[in-house]
Amino acid sequence: MQDQTIDQLKEAADYIKTHYPEQPEAAIVLGSGLGNLAEEITVTCELDYRNIPYFPVSTVMGHSGKLVFGNLSGKKVVAMSGRFHYYEGYTPQQVVFPIRVMKMLGVRTLLISNAAGGMNSTFKVGDLMIIKDHISLFVPNPLIGINYEELGLRFPDMSGPYDKKLIAIAKKISERSGIELKEGIYAGVTGPTFETRAEYRLLHLAGGDAVGMSTVQEVIAAVQAGMNVFAMSVITDLGIREEENTITHEEVLEAAARAEPRLAALFKLLVAEL
Repeated sequence: MQDQTIDQLKEAADYIKTHYPEQPEAAIVLGSGLGNLAEEITVTCELDYRNIPYFPVSTVMGHSGKLVFGNLSGKKVVAMSGRFHYYEGYTPQQVVFPIRVMKMLGVRTLLISNAAGGMNSTFKVGDLMIIKDHISLFVPNPLIGINYEELGLRFPDMSGPYDKKLIAIAKKISERSGIELKEGIYAGVTGPTFETRAEYRLLHLAGGDAVGMSTVQEVIAAVQAGMNVFAMSVITDLGIREEENTITHEEVLEAAARAEPRLAALFKLLVAEL
């Protein structure tokens, strides 16, 4: 698989514009089991990933595989109902292809959700965690390879990838709405295996509060492109635990589905504040 070119990105963006000529104010990436937020959007247009030039296709249960355009909380948005992961066999550049296309559509704000394993002892299944920083050392960087000036700087600064203003707004929404929020550091790993108990402990010692198989590559590409990023994890399982139980993908999807109404409510209120 080769790196995408600027021409491929432009071809994908031009195809989308023929179906949805308006400029979305925000893009939303929906993680495992969290796709129902798309149903809150007053839909103007839906595009199957398979029909968009050079777009990858979702292969994981819990990811439907379409772009949804419309209005949410009075704002024009586009939602990715289904994302792509490095463990599916895609290159890091393919994983971030949609993020770069979003930028070409004029999107300035990116909201990301994911399902994650909790490593902080104060977390419980179902908690919502604002990602205030991340550790991306365990996954390949999507900026490796040819750098195109149209995509951003060769050496983007990643000291503050998550927009502090958006985090502050989310915290105010939490206070007003009663939606309890945690805050922590997300450790990105390749998957698709869930971590060993020793790996969970290592990641926690490295500073991680939650761990997952997505997000960090998307955020790196978004920051390079100059987008404002807000991300949230749904804690769907506990990596550091006393029980000898195993973790399954079905369990993750079930926990995500139970927490989704609160995440959807917060994202709707956050979009309204943009």
